[in-house]
Amino acid sequence: MNGIILPVSDTIILPDSSAVLTLQKLSAVYRNYLTDRHIVVVALPVRGGCSGRNEEDFHHLGVIVRMKSVQEAMGKVVLEVETGTRVRVEKLTFLGDTVSGEYTEEPDQHDLDAKMEEQMLSYLRGIVKEISSHFQGAEQYMKALDTVHDVNTMISWLGRHVPMSSEERYQYLKTDSLRERSLNFMDALLKQREAVDWNIEINERISDKTNQFYREQMLREQLKAIQQELGEDDGSSPADKKDYKNRIEQAGMPEEIRKAALEELDRLNMQPQGSAETSVIQNYLDFILALPWKREEAAEPDLAAAEKILDEDHYGLTKVKKRIIEHLAVMKLRKDYKGSILLLVGPPGTGKTSLGKSIARALERKYVRLSLGGIRDEAEIRGHRRTYVGALPGRILNSIKQAGTTNPVMVLDEVDKLMTGGFSGDPASALLEVLDPEQNSTFTDHYLDLPYDLSDVFFIATANTLDSIPAPLLDRMETIQISSYTEDEKFHIAAEHLLPEALSETGLLPGQMEIDDDTLREVINDYTREGGVRGLKKALLTLARAVSAEIVTGRAQLPRKISHEELEDMLGRKISFHSAAQKDNPPGVVTGLAWTPVGGEILFIEAADMPGSGQVLLTGQLGDVMQESARISLSLLKARLPLASVNFKERDIHIHVPSGAVPKDGPSAGITMFTALASLFTGKKVDPKLAMTGEITLRGVVMPIGGLKEKLLAAQRAGITKALIPRENVPDLKELPEETKQKITIIPVDTIEDVLREALGITLPGPGALLGSSMIEGGSPLPQIGLK
Repeated sequence: MNGIILPVSDTIILPDSSAVLTLQKLSAVYRNYLTDRHIVVVALPVRGGCSGRNEEDFHHLGVIVRMKSVQEAMGKVVLEVETGTRVRVEKLTFLGDTVSGEYTEEPDQHDLDAKMEEQMLSYLRGIVKEISSHFQGAEQYMKALDTVHDVNTMISWLGRHVPMSSEERYQYLKTDSLRERSLNFMDALLKQREAVDWNIEINERISDKTNQFYREQMLREQLKAIQQELGEDDGSSPADKKDYKNRIEQAGMPEEIRKAALEELDRLNMQPQGSAETSVIQNYLDFILALPWKREEAAEPDLAAAEKILDEDHYGLTKVKKRIIEHLAVMKLRKDYKGSILLLVGPPGTGKTSLGKSIARALERKYVRLSLGGIRDEAEIRGHRRTYVGALPGRILNSIKQAGTTNPVMVLDEVDKLMTGGFSGDPASALLEVLDPEQNSTFTDHYLDLPYDLSDVFFIATANTLDSIPAPLLDRMETIQISSYTEDEKFHIAAEHLLPEALSETGLLPGQMEIDDDTLREVINDYTREGGVRGLKKALLTLARAVSAEIVTGRAQLPRKISHEELEDMLGRKISFHSAAQKDNPPGVVTGLAWTPVGGEILFIEAADMPGSGQVLLTGQLGDVMQESARISLSLLKARLPLASVNFKERDIHIHVPSGAVPKDGPSAGITMFTALASLFTGKKVDPKLAMTGEITLRGVVMPIGGLKEKLLAAQRAGITKALIPRENVPDLKELPEETKQKITIIPVDTIEDVLREALGITLPGPGALLGSSMIEGGSPLPQIGLK
């Protein structure tokens, strides 16, 4: 048989009953069919909704219906229908807004006789009556149910009010046994009754507790009023609240802070027993009272003792120690001198944090350390406002509380690793007030919400680099640069400090392990690669642990002497391979000097040309600045060495900087790249024992660079005997060890003319002068180029 199919969902539609269908809309085609024909109604699965347009969106079972009435209410269409036989849909056809299909009848099994059906109806009415007794206005609904005399209609009516999924509703239509369908629905109705009873019981319990709470609160307020009338209440009856008042009076707080604390105490006294606000106020008062408020007179700095302590704790660092002593001298002269703010910048492991400990010991002050690495929330510095649940004070005031004094030495470690601001604020900006001597006397933490004087705190910030520190924050601190340790300094630090510490940490007695000077220097040069000495300490600890194991197992003969042949077995293979000066550099290869975070290195700039189309190839993981230096060098070469026989439009130039896997950047290789290109196109070799560093401009001026000390130390280690540096860097040679100055001939240069003269022996008459008009194919020079 064929028929029109009306899709519906979330409704229980059963055979041989009455039902109410609620639709969003009803097209004219369906209205016409409903008036005089039978329509097969099919429920849709959840995924398709009523807008399903594919056959797989439809269930395969439905019922035949006949309309009794059509009404429209609140923008929806409400149909009251009578249902007939259950049918199975075999095939669907979609035409416009209507759906038609072929179906066959599948009648129900009427396995309930009249008496059993009446008992089932009576039992269902009883369950509904129990549920309805908890709700007002349910009488009319019960009267309507009294007019229902078949089980299917009862299930359809009640099913609209029982929470079920679409699949669960469809299961009732799939069940062809009337008895099984009735029992399943009875179970669902019983579960609904239990859920209603449970919700009502919970609500009654909550209501009883709430009423009891308000009753107790009212009685307490009445008791407090009676006690005040009788003069038996002084506003601070509990013993702990009386203690708060005494502690506030004795804390030595400024008057503004004392008044605010007493106001909080008054709020505490007004809180009813069991109030959640009580613990919040008590925590706040406990924090205020834990902070040191009385300003302590700091001991006058003893410069001689301070200098002795710094020398005992740290080898070398002469410039740094001098700057610190100068600060202490100012503090001694100016009795009202506010807290100092120093920034120690240098590679990891150079003693920045331990310098803070030494300064605290020299000043006889408490030492606290605050690690800022990775902090991304402003509240970590300033604290949370007390309006938030679980609010806490910031780390600055927590550190003051930990120190127990108003003038500690506070080390702000890794200030360059503060995370940038975001949704949680910018912690670097929050530090601006902390590190400004003009503002930190009234520093306000969000949790405390009262000004606290930080002007007596000696702040010492540490960082590995200045690049990531915001300029406003950097402006508030005095920067002291700590350079990498030289090989000689590392040797003395290892012998005088690190080796005794390693023996102590591993339980060895002095003299049980010995290591000669040459072996110790080999450890420094071949098994560590760093600017500081942290890795060196780890290597010495590894040696000490190995000796400890030998002593415990009885395999060691004391004193245990470690030779350089044993280092590879005990420390593993060498991890540091420094470049050395070549025996010969072909034309186009020049030795340069580079700075790294773990010290200096030499590098080789290699240039080659080949037939091509005028392209410039740059390889070796060069950064943007270094690539610009290469282009400047080529432009300067063309301007100052206009070799007529070289057609640059027909030549490709390739510049490479080994090692290719290591990123490189910076402008200090400018003169090295220029010299490599000049060497390539003039065919003159550069002395392999000559190294250079310096930035160049298009005018041919050599600009100053950084890291000169580390670069020249690397040159000495590599066997370089002559170095070209910018003349403006000559003052930096004061920091260079005398040994290095004696082994390397250092020549300051101002322009590329000086560079060409010293590196290639070429003398330029002046900027733009033509050196020669002939150059043979491939870049080989003719003798009349004008060489010195």
